[in-house]
Amino acid sequence: MNKITLLLSGLTLCGALALPSCRDFDEVNTNPQAASQEQVLSEYLINKAIINAQQDPHIAERAFVLYWKTAGHQHRSGGLSTGSFNDGWSSDYYARNATEGLKPIYAAIALSEKKIKEGSAKDYETTLLAVARVWRVYLLSELCDNFGVVALDGYTGTNPTYVGAKEAYAFFLKELKEASAILKTAPSVKDKAVKDLDQAYGFDAKKWRAYANSLWMRLSMRLSEVDPATAKANFEEAAAAGGILTADGRFQVIEREGWHELTGVMSREWNAQFVSPTYSNLVLGLGGISSKLQVTDKELLAKVKDDDYIGVRYDKHFPLKTTDPSRGFYLDGLPGTIDPRAYKTFIIAGHTADPEFCFYPSWNKLATTVKYDLKTLEDKTKTLDSLDATGTWNVWAAGEWGDLSAINTMVQIGTMPRLANKYRNSKSTRIFFAEWETYFLLAEASVRGWSVGIDGKDAYEKGIRANLAYHGVEKFADDYLASTAYNRVGTSVAWNHTTEPGATRTMKCIDGYTKQSTSYTFHYPPMQSRLYTQAMNDRLTKIITQKFIANTPWLPLETWSDFRRLGLPFFETPAVENQLDNMPQLTASTYQQVKVDFFPQRLPLPSKIENGNLAGHAAALKALGGEDKVFTVLYWAKH
Repeated sequence: MNKITLLLSGLTLCGALALPSCRDFDEVNTNPQAASQEQVLSEYLINKAIINAQQDPHIAERAFVLYWKTAGHQHRSGGLSTGSFNDGWSSDYYARNATEGLKPIYAAIALSEKKIKEGSAKDYETTLLAVARVWRVYLLSELCDNFGVVALDGYTGTNPTYVGAKEAYAFFLKELKEASAILKTAPSVKDKAVKDLDQAYGFDAKKWRAYANSLWMRLSMRLSEVDPATAKANFEEAAAAGGILTADGRFQVIEREGWHELTGVMSREWNAQFVSPTYSNLVLGLGGISSKLQVTDKELLAKVKDDDYIGVRYDKHFPLKTTDPSRGFYLDGLPGTIDPRAYKTFIIAGHTADPEFCFYPSWNKLATTVKYDLKTLEDKTKTLDSLDATGTWNVWAAGEWGDLSAINTMVQIGTMPRLANKYRNSKSTRIFFAEWETYFLLAEASVRGWSVGIDGKDAYEKGIRANLAYHGVEKFADDYLASTAYNRVGTSVAWNHTTEPGATRTMKCIDGYTKQSTSYTFHYPPMQSRLYTQAMNDRLTKIITQKFIANTPWLPLETWSDFRRLGLPFFETPAVENQLDNMPQLTASTYQQVKVDFFPQRLPLPSKIENGNLAGHAAALKALGGEDKVFTVLYWAKH
């Protein structure tokens, strides 16, 4: 094992959750088996911190998939979305972020500062220092947005002291402003050996500055509802400095097969990763692009339904006690129109000919088993209908189904669209920040009346075009952007089409019990079932709808944060045919009167913090300003 590896291994032992203090950086270097200061390089430490943030399968499954994607409604799941959490998962995620992310990045900053002060720094050391400061902000903000508090110290051998999001965000914005200014004139690294240690940008100062500015915009916008003056001032300055606006500027890290930090974050085979009701309701009908223009398989073409057909009504077999506007139906085919990104992100049930069909789990045939039964109400041993989900697009609300679970066996791995294989096979690149997010942030700022140097419509449409291109469906862009068709929650695409939908829409369906064709009065979710009550189809709703679709599946923490901040886009409540154990506030009589605490707001702090640092834990709760519970609202979130 080389000396650098020995040093980094030592750093990982000094966790922010640990009771004893670790030796400081200089003391570590007195170990004759560890590297001397002259042998340790900041670029190695930065490299370690960036790679660790990718998350190995153990951490990614818990944080990225089971927490963020669930709370951010990017896939169908219970768990955190129904109020439950796992202290072990939280502890593992927190400890790994602190010990293998923040500890080396703090060490990199200390080392660069020391070398610059002593005059022993290389010409690009100022670049490394600025890069480390930017990445430190990302890592700290990730923790803060999960737990609502964060330690700004404690990563260099002392027990941490915690601050709330208000103080933390002031630090983040100041750091990004200063780092951006440094990177404006700092030199890029030329040495290939050093460049190879930056998995994102090869220590290109220009690209790091663009990322710093886009991150500055993201975090500034986080304060839009609680401190609009600070948000506006910082956002305008960041926008003027210039963010990520092109595909080659994306902050992304390549994935690799195996079991290590670069393994794909969504690669675990036992995670089904179904499409979510939220995503489905947003894309159904949105953009007016016919499924017949999107699918080429003859069998699939034959399954495309009329645009005003909603499906087969089985209101005694699927849960109705949820705000999901599509509740109670089984769509026995494909929707007439759907956002063209949907079939690229989630693969149609049973469509095994699609090269992106995911066959996980590989040890059984559940992914390709599509035929299940609905049982009769009178006798649960008798079959009412045998359904074949091949070539269908369905998803039903998670939650507590009660007695329906005994007569409905349709909620299975093979019956719903699931995440495309390209996101699961560890052969892609994980996106931390893309150009479309910058454009959607600029569009939101413009709607708020902030001066950002670009028209809101222009920014909005550029964001959509960029994401359509990412999915390879840019040929639909012009028609899509002009569409005034509403999705299932009453939102359209066209920027200047802000007409609200009516409360209802008449659709065609089949009565699952009589087999007769009939009509159904479809209700868009009313304002009492929404947290954002200004409109269904205003420009802010359009922007966040597009941002949600574009950020699926790479940025679930952002979709969760946008919902916590704005109540957008529309999230359905879990089904409550029976009471949920961890959500007593959500009941069969209250679910239609939606409140903030019907949705998770944060992760409780790991118990190891309280057990190992009682004073620090008490300070953290004081900084949080509320109970250490899932439903305690963060400082910047919607109250």
